[in-house]
Amino acid sequence: NHGCNRKVTLRCQEKELAGELPGPRYGHTISVVHSRGKTACVVFGGRSYLPPAERTTENWNTVADCPPLVYLLDLEFGCCSAYSLPELADGQSFHLALAREDCVYFLGGHILSSDCRPPRLFRLRVELLLGSPLLSCDTLNDGFSITSAIATLTSSAHEYIILGGYQSESQKRMQCTSVALDDVGIRIKSREPPQWSSDISQSRTWFGGNLEKGSALIAVPSEGNTASPDV
Repeated sequence: NHGCNRKVTLRCQEKELAGELPGPRYGHTISVVHSRGKTACVVFGGRSYLPPAERTTENWNTVADCPPLVYLLDLEFGCCSAYSLPELADGQSFHLALAREDCVYFLGGHILSSDCRPPRLFRLRVELLLGSPLLSCDTLNDGFSITSAIATLTSSAHEYIILGGYQSESQKRMQCTSVALDDVGIRIKSREPPQWSSDISQSRTWFGGNLEKGSALIAVPSEGNTASPDV
């Protein structure tokens, strides 16, 4: 706000973790689930460089999808466990992960090994039982092809507007979608997209981020111009 002298302080706390830890990666998601009065973090997807033992001069910068394991992090006790679920058979990256209570919905994503963006939607349920958590996964039919999209919360809790991203290697996804999470499950419906400017419509690439409360930042590179991007 203009004229606001509010000071914002950011703090980072390091936590030692033990158990089966996820390796370095990018293009993954981290979600927070709540179950039976407990909280845990869910890490899924992403890709990484080949392990040092598999690198050669020819493939030094080659990346691969990480194994499709679900990592459950208990930050209170500093432990991490990995889970393999039959429904999650392929590694994927740049998908969306939307969480509500004990469920995480994985939408879209890119599979590097087959270079495809399948219209997938999974629901992962995490029950934080005493002793050992219980994880289950369902394949739902309402998915669509999307990668690198922005999900911004509206004024309503657990209702998102999804925009931006790509539906193929060379095609931006110009549509907007409303996604609502409730006790029954997930509801997806198309929304009227904004009037995209010509710079955005004609650009091959775009990027941005969530600004909360139904707002998002969209930017495109200025073609042939070293000045700052158009926003």
